[in-house]
Amino acid sequence: MKKDVHPDYRRVVFRDKSGNFSFLTGSTRESNETIEWHDGNTYPVVDVEISSASHPFYTGQQRVMDTQGRVEKFNKRYGKAS
Repeated sequence: MKKDVHPDYRRVVFRDKSGNFSFLTGSTRESNETIEWHDGNTYPVVDVEISSASHPFYTGQQRVMDTQGRVEKFNKRYGKAS
């Protein structure tokens, strides 16, 4: 690999404040803030707006659309006459 081309890969904490959830993973994201993790080490922290702890799909709060009614309405309006 060429020197000084690739970003620095290190351990970073991603924190979702709305879901009160954080996880430690490897990343190249830059951050000026740090946090002390459960293992006692200090890592850079990146705040995210949404994660699996707050996303409606993963929390089971996703709305289900009424597609059956829409299909019937379309067929009634534009379908072939019986």
